[in-house]
Amino acid sequence: MRILYTILWSFLFSFMTAYVISNMNQVDFSMLQVILMTAIFTGAVILLGEVGLKEEEA
Repeated sequence: MRILYTILWSFLFSFMTAYVISNMNQVDFSMLQVILMTAIFTGAVILLGEVGLKEEEA
């Protein structure tokens, strides 16, 4: 369930980012860009959560 929420939020943030940047540059909106950014954000968050950030034991 945690990974599903990660994918959902990554998609929403990617969609907003791509929409704003494409409007600022006055170019066409690309859904492929959204999908690629979603994959990158999801991979980075999962990697940080599972491998990179570990809680320290007291």
